[in-house]
Amino acid sequence: MKLKLFILTLFISTLTFAQTKGTISGVLTDKDSNNETLPFANVLLKGTSINATTDIDGKYTVNAPAGNYVIQFSFIGYESIEIPVIVKSGETIALNQALGSSSYKLDDVVITTNVNKQKETALLLDQKNAVEIKQSIGSQELARKGVSDVATAVTKTTGITKQEGSGNIFVRGLGDRYNSTTMNGLPIPSNDPEKKNLNLEIFSTDIVEYISIDKVYNGKIYGDFAGGNVDIISKDYKGSGFLKLDIGTKVNTNALAENNFKLQGGMSRTGFTKKGIPTNALTQYNYSSLKMQDYTPIASSFGISGGKSFDVGSEGKLSFFATASFNNDFSSKSNGTAKASVNGNGIANKNFEKYSEMKYETNTTGMANIGYKINNNNKVSFNTLYINTSTQSKEEYYGYIVDIANDGNGLIRRFNYEKNSLWINQILGDHKIGDRSQLNWGVSYNIIDGSMPDRVQNIFRKEATGYQLSSISAPDNHRYFQKLKEDELAANASYDYKFSKNASGDFLGKITVGANERIKSRGFQATQFNFKANNGYTNTVVDPNNLDLFYNQDNFNNGYFSIATFRGNSQVFNALDPQTYGGDQIIHGAFLNTEYKFNKLTAIVGLRGEQITQKVNWYTQLGGIGNDKLEKTAFLPSVIMKYELNDKQNLRLGASKTYTLPQFKERALFVYEEVLQVKVGNPFLYESDDYNLDLKWEMFPKSDELISVTAFGKYILNPMNEVTISSSSNDISFINTGDYGYVAGGEIEYRKQLFNFDTENSKKLSAGINASYLYSNQELNAGKVNSETNYQVDFTNKKSKFTGASDLLLNADLTLFNEWNNKNSNLNTTLAYSYFSDRVNAIGTNGKGDLVDKAFGSLDFIAKSKLSEKLGLGLVVKNILDPSINRVQENATGDVNVLSYKKGMTLSLSLNYQF
Repeated sequence: MKLKLFILTLFISTLTFAQTKGTISGVLTDKDSNNETLPFANVLLKGTSINATTDIDGKYTVNAPAGNYVIQFSFIGYESIEIPVIVKSGETIALNQALGSSSYKLDDVVITTNVNKQKETALLLDQKNAVEIKQSIGSQELARKGVSDVATAVTKTTGITKQEGSGNIFVRGLGDRYNSTTMNGLPIPSNDPEKKNLNLEIFSTDIVEYISIDKVYNGKIYGDFAGGNVDIISKDYKGSGFLKLDIGTKVNTNALAENNFKLQGGMSRTGFTKKGIPTNALTQYNYSSLKMQDYTPIASSFGISGGKSFDVGSEGKLSFFATASFNNDFSSKSNGTAKASVNGNGIANKNFEKYSEMKYETNTTGMANIGYKINNNNKVSFNTLYINTSTQSKEEYYGYIVDIANDGNGLIRRFNYEKNSLWINQILGDHKIGDRSQLNWGVSYNIIDGSMPDRVQNIFRKEATGYQLSSISAPDNHRYFQKLKEDELAANASYDYKFSKNASGDFLGKITVGANERIKSRGFQATQFNFKANNGYTNTVVDPNNLDLFYNQDNFNNGYFSIATFRGNSQVFNALDPQTYGGDQIIHGAFLNTEYKFNKLTAIVGLRGEQITQKVNWYTQLGGIGNDKLEKTAFLPSVIMKYELNDKQNLRLGASKTYTLPQFKERALFVYEEVLQVKVGNPFLYESDDYNLDLKWEMFPKSDELISVTAFGKYILNPMNEVTISSSSNDISFINTGDYGYVAGGEIEYRKQLFNFDTENSKKLSAGINASYLYSNQELNAGKVNSETNYQVDFTNKKSKFTGASDLLLNADLTLFNEWNNKNSNLNTTLAYSYFSDRVNAIGTNGKGDLVDKAFGSLDFIAKSKLSEKLGLGLVVKNILDPSINRVQENATGDVNVLSYKKGMTLSLSLNYQF
């Protein structure tokens, strides 16, 4: 009886208490982003412990006893709003609020002050809610992992790796030709005549809001897609104002260990040296000096950035953001060996027991962004970005050179200087028309100006009396001048129309129609001047470190050597005519996507049509004057489905058809000579067709946690590869090597907060790991190649992996974050590891095995600290393990190491101050 009375009393007391409570609920939105919802924002009744956090849709609910309160809304990087509110028993108050960006400054060290689109939690939420299958990495995660360029940034995501020594990426084992690069959804051109995509290393993460990687095709993307599309979203500042200064220094252990870090003299340290073919290049010796200059291999960097926003009227806002930076870098490859033209028995035409490379690089970046939010429904922005990069290097190869240094007494030295500038201009518009429609558009004009002014190569043979210049072949000693100019105009437009509301007033369907236009024009020219010692002077002893004593005007007048291009000498009328090729490419595209939500299932069915025209013309030593034209009409269906298993889990499916175009230089009859290989174009090269399938399961246990598993497959008709063709010099060309190829594999990603040691001071340990496994196979059909081209090939094997495809890719990181001093100071330390297994570099022919880049792992340590409210410090140590980088030729008689070196560790220290 007493128990029943107690339960009844407790029930009545609970009921009475509940009736004295009231409820406050509503939605928080971002007024600077067209009122998008704000997930994970804070709601607090001041002076109490009653609080809540908005859910993924920005909704919140607070229960409180009747009374007078002040409710506070806040979100990191946004203003705090306080509103008086009266809570009445049994009543619900609806209170919606829009938050704008606060006066907090953007700081890649102070993770807690990054605005929404830079945060890992926000990008995970975007990934969760999106119907498309995509991945993103924001500036918060980039800062935590010590990433300074976009090429390295994308390798921190699942299934992507970077080619050693370059900014070229491989997505699921598919290399440059299968991928694409955009900025704010608009295409950007390549600064390398050999590549389709821009070198992503030149993009500093200082200009990046976040990077989106689409590995599953949708109709909004150009159809030249099989691996992935990297979209760089530029920073868009929304705060009240900031000014930030950065300085830093960096050293590479290999570069510091060099007794004499010497490069060709006469080059500007800023990277803006302009050089060209000298006047009277065939009749006078007007070339620049070959003397070397000493460098102190300690790199430096500095930058300045700022932004400010102004309210315009009751709804408008005008925002400015600008950044300018300069950095340089020294690096060196040590303990190196190299071989070239190795046959199936392991015998090489070139066998260098010592190989080294010293390099000095610069990057100057300037960017400005102007955004005008006319009102909550209309926004227009303008971006301009200028990047100038330069690379100055010295490569040296000591050892055996067939017919030149048969006693292993040869030396090849190559100086190289490359300068590239990129100028991107974009105008973007975003307009909401009522509650059903939205118009997005963008126009861009991009200019690439690339040059390789005055590449120098000399080949020596060391005799008892000293070094002698090789005179076996005229090109042994040469100076090479190259220019590339590319202009591209592009435009995107899409219109969304929502339809079919449910009982709650939410739209279930959306139709998107869009159009794209891309007009590209490239001009390329190159001239090589060969310096051949004349009879009677072929055994002249020279000083390799002071060739000006041999190559000078007096010796030229006295007949010591002659100067000629590939067309002949000064007596030939057109001897100075450069080798050239040009290309024009026009793509007209249109698409229609229909999206509909069937309860928990959402599907997007799309169809894209494209008309492609690619023209190439050339004037070279191989083909004289020639031209070729490729035309294609493509119809590209796609379907993407998302099934919401529950509020934390999704199941996704993507299927599509795409294509892969050959590039201008691959189809032009043009020869490009490197020390270890020679490449030549193939006018008979044609496009591949690609079929893509993805299946993905993902779970989001918490706002900053993720578990995902993906299975994928790609089937490619007429795949293209670089292969060695049958020729006297074992040239490499670009070939449709077979009728088919395929890639299949799986990916897994896991992000987890391991421990939260101190909730009040934000001391926590988190970890992340992503891995991918893939299997690739393609047919190698010599008969097909021999019948479709003018080249002959003899494949060593009948099947091969795709070049660049690693069976296993792995990224892992462990982060400890500690905050103190009322959150005015913090320390963020990360240990990051990446690994890739063996991957094919080039397909073997004529009894030679495949060239394979051997597996290795890289370990980095990153520490970023906010010392005070305005001062930040960073320390990054990269390549701690310093493994040997090896490339082998996998012959039947055993593997032959054809390239080996070490990169050394790199240590960098940075300091920033924010006013």
